Amino acid sequence: MLRLSDFDAVTFDVYGTLIDWEPSIVAFLTEWARKAGVKADGEELIMAFDRARAEIQKERPAHLYPEVLRRCFDRISAEFGVPVDAGQREAFSRTPHEWPAYSDASEGLKTLQARAKIGALSNIDNASLSSSCAKMDIRFDIVVTAERVGAYKPAQEHFDTAIADLDALGIPRSRILHVGQSLRADITPANKLGLKNAWINRPQRLLGLSGEGAAEARPDLMVESLAELLDAIA
Repeated sequence: MLRLSDFDAVTFDVYGTLIDWEPSIVAFLTEWARKAGVKADGEELIMAFDRARAEIQKERPAHLYPEVLRRCFDRISAEFGVPVDAGQREAFSRTPHEWPAYSDASEGLKTLQARAKIGALSNIDNASLSSSCAKMDIRFDIVVTAERVGAYKPAQEHFDTAIADLDALGIPRSRILHVGQSLRADITPANKLGLKNAWINRPQRLLGLSGEGAAEARPDLMVESLAELLDAIA
């Protein structure tokens, strides 16, 4: 059993966990497919995106997230055999600023922050994360982005940096709970680092649930929402 009283910090994956990005990506790619004459459903398109981003995020030096999205668009276009539409490519790179927060994100984070430090460990750029934090009306106590560390989860840099930031605040790793929706990018690396973790398995969402390392993920707790997590650990 996980209890909030056992932790002094709760760190979060953001996109998929707190920000509901997947429907927006599906909607964008579905409209692109319609205009391009591509015969693919939403699941095919989101999984093409998931495969593309997993590969692109391994490249070093790491790209900022808008460039990751541009390169994903290129690979998706190539996979479905259509020319790259430059305007749509650029529009896709700006979509993080439009992705909405889950309805339980703002209240849940504020409830937690009244009792513990909260952190964001995100595969995103600083500007996009700022937009998302404004949507959630929250300011995290520590923030680790891909832009800050020059790498993307499941690479270890996010976690090492967060652990160091919290250690500087007097919080040891044994008192950190990590929360994420992605098995691949969050639960598996948390397992490897010995971090207690909770998997928010948002219903009808697919990103991050397959690919390298996902099958080895062993969450300490599985819930379907942040509200359910709070009920479980309170």
